Amino acid sequence: MKILLTGADGFLGSNITRELLAQGYQVRVLLIPEHITLTLEGLDIERFEGNLLNPEDVRKAATGCDGVIHAAASTSVWPPRNPLVNKVNMEGTENVIKAVLELGIPRLVYVSTASSFGFGTKEKPGDETCPYRSAKYGLDYVDSKFQAQQMVLEAVKKDKLPAVIVNPCFMFGPYDSKPSSGAMIVAVCKGKVPGYSHGGRNYIYVKDVACGVVNALKKGRLGECYILGNANLTYAEIFKLIADTTGTKVPPIHIPSGIIKGYGLFNTLAAKTSGKAPTLSYNLALIACDEHYYSPAKAIKELDLPQTPIEVAVKEAFEWLKTHKYI
Repeated sequence: MKILLTGADGFLGSNITRELLAQGYQVRVLLIPEHITLTLEGLDIERFEGNLLNPEDVRKAATGCDGVIHAAASTSVWPPRNPLVNKVNMEGTENVIKAVLELGIPRLVYVSTASSFGFGTKEKPGDETCPYRSAKYGLDYVDSKFQAQQMVLEAVKKDKLPAVIVNPCFMFGPYDSKPSSGAMIVAVCKGKVPGYSHGGRNYIYVKDVACGVVNALKKGRLGECYILGNANLTYAEIFKLIADTTGTKVPPIHIPSGIIKGYGLFNTLAAKTSGKAPTLSYNLALIACDEHYYSPAKAIKELDLPQTPIEVAVKEAFEWLKTHKYI
């Protein structure tokens, strides 16, 4: 079977590419022309140059494929309101939907985000039945991913789009070339995290997410969403885990939410003057003060989602970041 993968050169996409190859699929990737793809070097894949925002490019790339995994997205969170983010995440998804329907491709796996569902507490974590709660953060990235997910679900109902949606939580692991989540590990290792906020997240090994995504090509029910997660940890707990795993110092103090938000607001106002992206915006400060906990029970049962210890994910991420001179 030949699978078209969008976003193949991203953190998750690089791991999905390897998981597809490991499971015996032929892989075609849609890449922006002349784009540098260091995390895909040496892999036996078919490269198709085109733009996600060009419907004809997407259609040509998908022609002859037995399935599509749409993992491409703009994850930019600065500025918080960004027309390009909406365009890439929504129009790009619309182009993929049209190509799958027009070509009669039997399965689309859309990679959304766990933030498209309401979060909960450790005692009662959020799941696929919980309504969206993240509009309050004012981020086009999160809002556009939720809206694109609704677009896919609507196409399932109206047009019988053969789609399964997967919703990853916060990932750690190798091939994080930006780095994205790996920036947290880099900051802890360099002693740039003075303390921790009240909130927390659900964390998962990126290779487990990749496995869940690829499994969704054959498993899972059409029109259903699956949260891909593992461990619900406070920021105090994850910083300690990172420090213990990498042999560095644990961030020492709890910082009250009011100070976190005030610092984020100051940074945001300063950034509007300087034109430089802030290290912590007010929008991200709000997120840092909330508990974003989720249950992956549905994906474990229906997609055979692995549950590798987060220590393994952090260790592999640290080793990859260190090898590539980020630390």
